[in-house]
Amino acid sequence: MGLNRETGARSLRLALIITAVFMVVEFIGGWWTNSLALMADSGHMLTDAAALGLSLFAVWFVRRPATPDKTYGYFRVEILAALINGVALVVIALAVLYESYQRVLRPQEVKSLEMLAIGGLGLVANLASAWVLHSSHLDSLNVRGALLHVIGDVLGSAAVIVAALAIRFGDAYWADPAVSALVSLLILASAWKLVRDSVAILLEGTPSHVNIPEMKRELAQVPGVEAVHDLHVWTLTSGVHVMTCHAVVGDEGRRNEVLSRLSELSRERFNIGHTTIQIEDAGSCAGDKHCG
Repeated sequence: MGLNRETGARSLRLALIITAVFMVVEFIGGWWTNSLALMADSGHMLTDAAALGLSLFAVWFVRRPATPDKTYGYFRVEILAALINGVALVVIALAVLYESYQRVLRPQEVKSLEMLAIGGLGLVANLASAWVLHSSHLDSLNVRGALLHVIGDVLGSAAVIVAALAIRFGDAYWADPAVSALVSLLILASAWKLVRDSVAILLEGTPSHVNIPEMKRELAQVPGVEAVHDLHVWTLTSGVHVMTCHAVVGDEGRRNEVLSRLSELSRERFNIGHTTIQIEDAGSCAGDKHCG
């Protein structure tokens, strides 16, 4: 886990440098060419730079040790940062959609050749950032959020190129806002999934890879276990899952063996490294409607 987080931090730092540098290039280029697609992508990259900085801060912050007041430490800071990234994407996409609508009603002339050149450079820069982040995105929801921002920029740069070609060879000035609107819709779809996943973790929902009824059945099949109840599984942060349950064990002499088997099954079968299992005898479960 520590190695994954170090890799994620390095990826975020490099992506932040690339994004911040080209953000300035696209802003100046958008103002110079009067291109909404360039200006929108520049604004998106400005928020991306802030989001990447926030993500980098979160990766550093979660290293702080647990305290008596925060016994799990600061793992959830990463999820809060991912949620903020998702919400920011939604806001940006809606703003670009509105401006695109205004420009469709009143098309404006843009410098297509210069727009094409800047869009091409932007595509290269954004692809470089996406490549840097891709190696770590499966290990961290936070890095995944940063990657979605950069993918949005890749789509934005591609849209700039398409619009520039349409304007250059077909005088289709409407292509600038139209393509910007299309990219905004794609960003909205990705942002919604990120927000949904972040909220699910903050609400301590069951991880998507865990089927509670199936897990309960498999735990109950461990030799010596008579019943499993009060089973709860949730996620602290990306890749860190927690499980608590009560297991009824009739043979007192096998309790340590059963506890070890249950923990091993949870870790190997369901990728849950932090387990708290309460062993009970059959008598303590009598009359409890939640047992079994």
